[in-house]
Amino acid sequence: MTGLYLGGLLLSIAGLVFLDLRSKLFLGAAPRRAAAVLAIGVVGFLVWDAAGVALGIFFEGRNDLLVGIDLAPQIPLEELFFLILLCLSAMEAFALVQRLVDRGAGRGSAR
Repeated sequence: MTGLYLGGLLLSIAGLVFLDLRSKLFLGAAPRRAAAVLAIGVVGFLVWDAAGVALGIFFEGRNDLLVGIDLAPQIPLEELFFLILLCLSAMEAFALVQRLVDRGAGRGSAR
């Protein structure tokens, strides 16, 4: 079942992007700013991963679900897409909560 994990990550990312663009949460609201924030977050986590590997804290456990391509020693390709999913879901959750709070504040002031 090589690549199953990567496929699941890509499917999840596609679903989040679809919902985001449809609701104009983050990527749909400000695409350039969102892309920059997403890139900064992913690069930050990749640096974190590299530091963890260098310190012997993180390691790649071989698994039949991985495609076997490493971005760096002990950092599989799937890690990049996991970090994209992680950052994207956090940004979209923040944007959704902010929208709900803004709507709630708007209703409260109308009364």
